[in-house]
Amino acid sequence: MNDRLNEIKFYQLAMELWDEYWSDCEILMKDVRGKEIVKQLTRSMGSISANIEEGYGRGFGKEYPMFLRYSRGSARESKGWYMRSGHLLSEEIIKQRVEKLDSVIAMETVSIKTLEDKNKKQ
Repeated sequence: MNDRLNEIKFYQLAMELWDEYWSDCEILMKDVRGKEIVKQLTRSMGSISANIEEGYGRGFGKEYPMFLRYSRGSARESKGWYMRSGHLLSEEIIKQRVEKLDSVIAMETVSIKTLEDKNKKQ
């Protein structure tokens, strides 16, 4: 079965980030402070794709933009946790994750605006 959700670029990036987060956790879990960051990242990183999935599953009415906002908020939170991980993760890893998170945030912002404009016209 072909799920059109998998064709959405910001969803693809969210899923890539989730996979990359797993290897980042291996590094973070070696330090007691990193374990606390992992707890926060688990919630925020998982919430990015989960909210996209839930909103998409509810259809394209007013709820979808709301769930994209939740997802965007989680992406911003994740970005903050990565930026606070500089004592444990390399600069390159943080830079890569922040760039992808910024892309997700930007694409979701555009999608929210587009969907809301479309809903206003209906």
